[in-house]
Amino acid sequence: MLIATAGNGSSADSTPSPSLPGPASAALSPATGSTSRNTAQHWWRDAVIYQVYVRSFLDSTGDGIGDLAGVRTGLPYLKKLGVDGIWLSPFYPSPQHDHGYDVADYRDVDPVYGDLTEFDLLVADAHRLGLKVLLDIVPNHCSSEHPWFRAALADGPGSPARSLFHFADGRGENGELPPNNWRAMFGGPAWSRVKEASGEEGQWYLHMFTPEQPDLNWRNPAVGADFDSVLRFWLDRGVDGFRIDVAAGLFKHPELPDSPDPSADERTRDSVNPLAWNQPEVHQVWRDWRALCEEYTARDGRDRLLVGEVSVRTPSEQAAYVRPDELHQAFFFHLLTARWDIGTFRKVISEAITDIAGTGSTVTWVLNNHDQVRTVTRYATEPGGAEPTESAGELGPARARAAALLMLALPGAAYVYQGEELGLPEVVDLPDEVLTDPIYHRTGSREHIRDGCRVPLPWSGHASPFGFTSGTDAARPWLPQPDWFADHATDRALADTRSFWHLYREGLALRRSLPQLGEGTLRWLDSPPQVLAFVRGDGLVCAVNFGTEPVPAPVPGVPLLASGDCPAGTLPGSTAAWWMDAPETP
Repeated sequence: MLIATAGNGSSADSTPSPSLPGPASAALSPATGSTSRNTAQHWWRDAVIYQVYVRSFLDSTGDGIGDLAGVRTGLPYLKKLGVDGIWLSPFYPSPQHDHGYDVADYRDVDPVYGDLTEFDLLVADAHRLGLKVLLDIVPNHCSSEHPWFRAALADGPGSPARSLFHFADGRGENGELPPNNWRAMFGGPAWSRVKEASGEEGQWYLHMFTPEQPDLNWRNPAVGADFDSVLRFWLDRGVDGFRIDVAAGLFKHPELPDSPDPSADERTRDSVNPLAWNQPEVHQVWRDWRALCEEYTARDGRDRLLVGEVSVRTPSEQAAYVRPDELHQAFFFHLLTARWDIGTFRKVISEAITDIAGTGSTVTWVLNNHDQVRTVTRYATEPGGAEPTESAGELGPARARAAALLMLALPGAAYVYQGEELGLPEVVDLPDEVLTDPIYHRTGSREHIRDGCRVPLPWSGHASPFGFTSGTDAARPWLPQPDWFADHATDRALADTRSFWHLYREGLALRRSLPQLGEGTLRWLDSPPQVLAFVRGDGLVCAVNFGTEPVPAPVPGVPLLASGDCPAGTLPGSTAAWWMDAPETP
């Protein structure tokens, strides 16, 4: 697909609040070139999915920790918002060293979150409301308390149990040095030494995150066979697909050699080590999983979605994961990590549509998630090449609103992280003693820690726990909520037609009703230097002013929807807007 570049790159909703929970150029387009809405079978191609971080969504039991029953209570709220489905963070039995991403049993529910009966009720209620349900599956590693790993420790070197993981003898005269020089993403060496049954220091095992998360050895066929069984277990319970954690992982270089840059993962907190990530063998796993999902689709005509957390260097590398017989989609993190800069945004959007949609898949856009600083805070510190005329307190929210409208106007699918629709900033001043992120506990540094975007949601009221939990003072939210959360509580957002919530709701409603949005074409428009403007389909224009000064709007008249005040004929700074009736382009 060719890209020809040209140029440089709100109505009020008076719907009553629901009952709150108790507490010029060539077009860029997918290979199909379709501008119509997808059939029910291909719902995922332009779906908007809401990421539920279960632990922080809503607590139904009063223990200060969110749970599945709380998610079920909140489903009408999500339906009213207008999303197409939910992605649930891991709720499996786990010692919670990484809040569920250290799984001890892939076929059950941790008692802190509920049980299988409650899970089945959640799926049934979601489907009754027309919402899809995706689960978070963690195949790269498990918990050190998983029965497999316990058996590996007990059975000793050379045993079949150890072959399910990466056990190796150490280097040095007495094996006192790790097998190679790799460093873990969450800090420290990627190897830990075990004591054998004899009490002596023994072999080492690989963990690319924490010692409590040993990496599985996918070169052992038993690992893949067990995960096939896990997928079937949940598909048989009615789930609509899976978000796959660390989807570029699984396989390591078979010889486990030293890395020329061993600290790259630790330094970047990303999967950079080419010997540990993005190995070619991983693609056969996704072919196998896709075939398994197609087997279920053949029974009833409903697609089961596989969306991968694929952190690779370039869009072209990511495209390899979404070929027609592999994952349906992969998160496009290049937009999430893009700084507030028109050139950067235009580049990543163009590359995504060229490389990703060129495979026949659709791009999966994301601006926030449970691992990243929230956009309201992130964008406030990025002047975008110009001196901001607004305070950081105003600039961050304005840019976050504009980015949201931009994302919802792009062709493909989108994911919204809980609290994004409330305009929640990052909580940056949590006391050291309440931090739970293993990155902090392994490094002693607050850099890259993730607790600040995981603070429990504010639902109602003017003081913590803001309706998140009905518990007593002895059972406060698992992370403390700041007093200023009151300004972002759901009840207040629903009552204020100018809130983030209403912007998202109106954007989602237009996205559902207008054939120009969702899957389809994108054509860049000539625009002023700080304005990114494009046409969707046969007449919807989206424009974003990355600067801080107003410019003439690309379309006359009042916009259909704008991220801020947008008088006819003008596009203010740090603002996005949608219009119908695109101007003629040569």
